[in-house]
Formats: sequence, structure tokens, C-alpha cells
Amino acid sequence: MNNFSIITLNCFGVPTMRTSRRLLTLALELNRLSAKVVSLQEVQTHRYRRLLTRASVGYPAHNYVPFVHAPKGGLLTMAALPIEAAHFTLYRNRGLWYTPALADWILHKGVLQTEMLLEGQRIVVLNTHLTANYRGLWTRDNAFAKQEQLQLKQLAEIVNAQSSDTLVIVTGDFNIPRESWLYDEFMTASGLTDPMAGDTQPTLRPRMGMPQRYSMAIDYALYRAPASMVNVQAESRLLFNEKILIKDYYDHLSDHLGVELKLSWDKSVSLNSDTGV
Repeated sequence: MNNFSIITLNCFGVPTMRTSRRLLTLALELNRLSAKVVSLQEVQTHRYRRLLTRASVGYPAHNYVPFVHAPKGGLLTMAALPIEAAHFTLYRNRGLWYTPALADWILHKGVLQTEMLLEGQRIVVLNTHLTANYRGLWTRDNAFAKQEQLQLKQLAEIVNAQSSDTLVIVTGDFNIPRESWLYDEFMTASGLTDPMAGDTQPTLRPRMGMPQRYSMAIDYALYRAPASMVNVQAESRLLFNEKILIKDYYDHLSDHLGVELKLSWDKSVSLNSDTGV
């Protein structure tokens, strides 16, 4: 069997007095979990990016796009596998500049693409963080929802542009709930599979002052397996739900939960044309 695993997390890498300690503890936990790939969102400074890449010794390969004060889009992908190719696609629509979404525009949100090989199988990981919905409303006439819809359409285009023999993994903070029309529309357009389909357990833990309506499932690890992969098995679980010791105090590793996706499939068997075996 071939085995692949990935962890995605919005790590809340926003500068505070305790962020460095928390991210260092996160790196140690990621080393312990020993996934093949880690997709992080909201890495908001280069200082935190350096801390994470240095401390996450189990993931020596790194993909990010340098930007003014942080990785572009706040995106960082780390891998235990060698990275064969990398690419960043900027979202054409990045939010309305006259709203709180200006922060999303400045960060230059987009899709970070990382390509790897595992036992001859090409794998493309798409790491993304969509524009936030600052109203917490996902009706069809909501301005933020319309921006998210445009970004999801572009993300589906990127998925569909990948070759049919590629294992495509899409991870990140989508800022849309699993039970929304945006989710349904995107899943249909992209052809991806969600191992946690129907699970509405929240992946966002609202910070102080945030309305509880934001507490919903908005973080995803999705996949599209090629027909050449035989007997594909997929399972997902949520991570980092409990507080953990961070030096001398207990706290959560992020305001989001992580999502772990594990895939396994049979190794391909070559047929001998003479014997049929």
C-alpha cells in the first residue's frame, strides 16, 4: 500500500506577545504527527515563517512566496517529501477595498501550489485561504459571499487544469460553511471528494467578541484521485481541539482546528502482455 497524509491549519500567526511560543509548540506537535505534508494559513510575518520552518524538522522542504512582510497570502506549505515544482496564483477578486476585506487584498490571497512525487505518483497540493466573510452571512446577495464565490470558481479552474493522472489535494481555510450553497457549488464544479462530507462540527473557535454564528465547519482537506489509483481509502479527523501546555501555561494551538487527511491506495501492478499476469 501507498500512504499519504496531510495536515491543514489556519495557525493564527498574528503578532501577539505569545504567538512565537504557541507556534513553536505547534511545530513540535507537527513533528510528532509525522504527516507527509503540512499546509498552513495565516502565517502573518516572515519571523513566524522562519520559526515554523526551522522548528518543523520533520518537514525539510518548504514552499512559500516571499512578500513584503509575510509569505504571500499568508500561506506556507511544508513537506517531508522533496518538492518538484511550485507555483502561486493570485486571486483575481480579493475582496472589496472599502470594507474590512481590505486586509485580504493587502495580503494578496491566492492559491499556493506544491508538486511532489510519491512512489511514482504525482501529487499536487493546493493550499489556500479565501476572503473572510465579515458579516457571517452566506446568502446569495451578500457581498462577501459573492467575492468568495468568485474565488471558489477560480480555485475550481485550477483543480480542473491539473492532469487526470495527478492526485490533487486542496486544503485550507475556505471561510465558507460546509452546509452552504457555496460549498455545494464548489464541490460540483471541482469534482473533489470531501471525506468529512455532512460533518458540521465547527473548525473555528470564535475569539472574544466574535459572534457565535462564526462557529462552523470552514476548514477543509479535499482530494481528487486519478483512475489509475486502485482501492483508494480516505479518512479525515479534526486535530488540536484541546488546550496544550505551551511553556508555562495551557492554551489552544490556534483559534482554528486542524484537519488531517489520510489516503492509501494499492501499488499499481504491471500486466505482462505475454502471460496476462
